[in-house]
Amino acid sequence: MSDDRVLADNSVAPDDKDWTWVLTRPCDECGFDARSFDVGDVGAMIRANADRWHGLLVSGAPSVTDRARPDRWSTLEYAAHVRDVHRLYERRLRLMLDSDDPLFPNWDQNSTAISERYGEQDPARVAEELLVAASVVATSFDSVSGVDWQRPGRRSDGASFTVESFARYMVHDPIHHMWDVAGR
Repeated sequence: MSDDRVLADNSVAPDDKDWTWVLTRPCDECGFDARSFDVGDVGAMIRANADRWHGLLVSGAPSVTDRARPDRWSTLEYAAHVRDVHRLYERRLRLMLDSDDPLFPNWDQNSTAISERYGEQDPARVAEELLVAASVVATSFDSVSGVDWQRPGRRSDGASFTVESFARYMVHDPIHHMWDVAGR
Protein backbone atom coordinates (compact mmCIF):
# COMPACT_ATOMS: atom_id res chain seq x y z
CA MET A 1 0.00 0.00 0.00
CA SER A 2 1.45 3.37 -0.92
CA ASP A 3 1.06 6.73 0.78
CA ASP A 4 -1.69 7.60 -1.70
CA ARG A 5 -3.91 5.55 0.63
CA VAL A 6 -3.87 8.47 3.10
CA LEU A 7 -6.80 10.83 2.70
CA ALA A 8 -6.81 14.61 3.11
CA ASP A 9 -8.19 14.31 6.66
CA ASN A 10 -5.21 12.07 7.57
CA SER A 11 -7.44 9.01 7.71
CA VAL A 12 -6.45 5.78 6.04
CA ALA A 13 -8.21 5.14 2.74
CA PRO A 14 -11.07 2.65 3.10
CA ASP A 15 -10.28 -1.01 2.59
CA ASP A 16 -12.66 -2.00 -0.15
CA LYS A 17 -11.55 -5.62 -0.59
CA ASP A 18 -14.04 -8.44 -0.33
CA TRP A 19 -12.20 -10.59 2.20
CA THR A 20 -14.57 -13.58 1.92
CA TRP A 21 -11.94 -15.33 -0.22
CA VAL A 22 -10.13 -16.20 3.03
CA LEU A 23 -12.73 -18.94 3.44
CA THR A 24 -11.32 -20.84 0.45
CA ARG A 25 -7.56 -20.19 0.55
CA PRO A 26 -4.90 -18.95 2.97
CA CYS A 27 -4.50 -15.20 3.38
CA ASP A 28 -1.66 -13.99 1.17
CA GLU A 29 -0.58 -11.49 3.81
CA CYS A 30 -0.91 -13.03 7.28
CA GLY A 31 -0.98 -16.71 6.26
CA PHE A 32 -4.22 -17.47 8.12
CA ASP A 33 -6.02 -20.53 6.74
CA ALA A 34 -9.71 -20.65 7.69
CA ARG A 35 -9.89 -24.32 6.72
CA SER A 36 -7.08 -25.46 9.01
CA PHE A 37 -8.78 -25.66 12.41
CA ASP A 38 -11.80 -27.16 14.12
CA VAL A 39 -14.57 -24.56 14.22
CA GLY A 40 -15.12 -25.50 17.87
CA ASP A 41 -11.77 -23.81 18.59
CA VAL A 42 -12.95 -20.36 17.45
CA GLY A 43 -13.82 -19.20 20.98
CA ALA A 44 -10.37 -20.12 22.29
CA MET A 45 -8.72 -18.48 19.28
CA ILE A 46 -10.64 -15.24 19.89
CA ARG A 47 -9.69 -15.21 23.59
CA ALA A 48 -6.00 -15.89 22.90
CA ASN A 49 -5.88 -13.11 20.32
CA ALA A 50 -7.64 -10.68 22.70
CA ASP A 51 -5.02 -11.43 25.36
CA ARG A 52 -2.31 -10.43 22.89
CA TRP A 53 -4.10 -7.15 22.08
CA HIS A 54 -4.50 -6.47 25.79
CA GLY A 55 -0.78 -7.00 26.36
CA LEU A 56 0.13 -4.59 23.57
CA LEU A 57 -2.20 -1.87 24.79
CA VAL A 58 -1.32 -1.98 28.48
CA SER A 59 2.43 -2.18 27.87
CA GLY A 60 2.63 1.57 28.38
CA ALA A 61 4.55 2.00 25.15
CA PRO A 62 3.73 5.39 23.63
CA SER A 63 4.11 3.80 20.21
CA VAL A 64 0.61 2.25 20.42
CA THR A 65 -0.78 5.61 19.28
CA ASP A 66 1.77 6.13 16.51
CA ARG A 67 1.26 5.08 12.93
CA ALA A 68 4.32 3.18 11.72
CA ARG A 69 3.27 4.17 8.21
CA PRO A 70 0.90 6.94 7.16
CA ASP A 71 -1.28 4.48 5.25
CA ARG A 72 -1.77 2.09 8.20
CA TRP A 73 -3.63 2.49 11.45
CA SER A 74 -1.81 2.64 14.76
CA THR A 75 -1.95 -0.31 17.16
CA LEU A 76 -4.61 1.58 19.12
CA GLU A 77 -6.72 2.19 16.03
CA TYR A 78 -6.53 -1.47 15.00
CA ALA A 79 -7.38 -2.57 18.56
CA ALA A 80 -10.43 -0.29 18.69
CA HIS A 81 -11.51 -1.72 15.34
CA VAL A 82 -11.04 -5.30 16.62
CA ARG A 83 -13.10 -4.45 19.71
CA ASP A 84 -15.90 -3.16 17.49
CA VAL A 85 -15.63 -6.19 15.19
CA HIS A 86 -16.21 -8.44 18.22
CA ARG A 87 -19.26 -6.39 19.19
CA LEU A 88 -20.63 -6.41 15.64
CA TYR A 89 -20.11 -10.12 15.17
CA GLU A 90 -21.84 -10.87 18.45
CA ARG A 91 -24.91 -8.99 17.18
CA ARG A 92 -24.74 -10.71 13.80
CA LEU A 93 -24.29 -14.14 15.39
CA ARG A 94 -27.35 -13.50 17.58
CA LEU A 95 -29.32 -12.61 14.45
CA MET A 96 -28.22 -15.82 12.75
CA LEU A 97 -29.15 -17.96 15.73
CA ASP A 98 -32.45 -16.21 16.49
CA SER A 99 -33.76 -15.43 12.95
CA ASP A 100 -34.13 -17.27 9.69
CA ASP A 101 -31.53 -16.12 7.14
CA PRO A 102 -31.20 -12.53 8.41
CA LEU A 103 -29.82 -9.69 6.33
CA PHE A 104 -27.20 -7.91 8.43
CA PRO A 105 -27.40 -4.15 8.84
CA ASN A 106 -24.55 -2.40 7.04
CA TRP A 107 -21.48 -1.25 8.95
CA ASP A 108 -18.97 1.21 7.56
CA GLN A 109 -15.82 0.41 9.50
CA ASN A 110 -13.94 3.37 8.09
CA SER A 111 -16.50 6.01 9.03
CA THR A 112 -16.77 4.38 12.46
CA ALA A 113 -13.01 4.72 12.93
CA ILE A 114 -13.25 8.42 12.10
CA SER A 115 -16.43 9.26 14.01
CA GLU A 116 -15.36 7.31 17.10
CA ARG A 117 -11.87 8.82 16.94
CA TYR A 118 -10.13 5.48 17.36
CA GLY A 119 -6.69 7.07 17.50
CA GLU A 120 -7.67 9.31 20.43
CA GLN A 121 -9.20 6.66 22.68
CA ASP A 122 -7.57 5.58 25.93
CA PRO A 123 -5.45 2.47 25.26
CA ALA A 124 -6.15 0.95 28.70
CA ARG A 125 -9.88 1.38 28.25
CA VAL A 126 -9.79 -0.08 24.73
CA ALA A 127 -7.78 -3.02 26.11
CA GLU A 128 -10.42 -3.79 28.72
CA GLU A 129 -13.34 -3.26 26.33
CA LEU A 130 -11.68 -5.50 23.75
CA LEU A 131 -11.28 -8.29 26.34
CA VAL A 132 -14.93 -8.03 27.33
CA ALA A 133 -16.21 -7.94 23.74
CA ALA A 134 -13.98 -10.87 22.77
CA SER A 135 -15.14 -12.88 25.75
CA VAL A 136 -18.80 -12.28 24.92
CA VAL A 137 -18.53 -13.32 21.26
CA ALA A 138 -16.20 -16.23 22.10
CA THR A 139 -18.72 -17.54 24.63
CA SER A 140 -21.47 -17.23 22.05
CA PHE A 141 -19.47 -19.24 19.53
CA ASP A 142 -18.67 -21.78 22.26
CA SER A 143 -22.40 -22.30 22.77
CA VAL A 144 -23.12 -23.19 19.12
CA SER A 145 -23.63 -26.88 18.42
CA GLY A 146 -25.17 -29.34 16.01
CA VAL A 147 -27.27 -28.02 13.15
CA ASP A 148 -26.97 -24.44 14.40
CA TRP A 149 -23.52 -24.30 12.73
CA GLN A 150 -25.41 -24.41 9.42
CA ARG A 151 -27.85 -21.55 10.11
CA PRO A 152 -27.54 -18.90 7.37
CA GLY A 153 -27.11 -15.13 7.32
CA ARG A 154 -26.30 -12.54 4.64
CA ARG A 155 -24.57 -9.23 4.10
CA SER A 156 -26.14 -6.59 1.87
CA ASP A 157 -23.32 -7.05 -0.66
CA GLY A 158 -24.62 -10.56 -1.35
CA ALA A 159 -22.11 -12.52 0.73
CA SER A 160 -23.83 -15.46 2.40
CA PHE A 161 -22.57 -17.31 5.44
CA THR A 162 -23.45 -20.21 7.66
CA VAL A 163 -22.61 -19.80 11.34
CA GLU A 164 -19.61 -22.04 10.66
CA SER A 165 -18.26 -20.01 7.73
CA PHE A 166 -19.11 -16.81 9.63
CA ALA A 167 -16.99 -18.01 12.57
CA ARG A 168 -14.07 -18.91 10.31
CA TYR A 169 -14.34 -15.59 8.48
CA MET A 170 -14.65 -13.57 11.67
CA VAL A 171 -11.61 -15.02 13.43
CA HIS A 172 -9.39 -13.96 10.54
CA ASP A 173 -10.00 -10.26 11.24
CA PRO A 174 -8.36 -9.95 14.69
CA ILE A 175 -5.59 -12.37 13.70
CA HIS A 176 -4.86 -10.42 10.52
CA HIS A 177 -4.79 -7.12 12.36
CA MET A 178 -2.38 -8.54 14.93
CA TRP A 179 -0.18 -9.38 11.94
CA ASP A 180 -0.65 -5.78 10.72
CA VAL A 181 0.83 -4.39 13.93
CA ALA A 182 3.42 -7.13 14.61
CA GLY A 183 5.84 -5.74 12.03
CA ARG A 184 6.25 -2.42 13.81
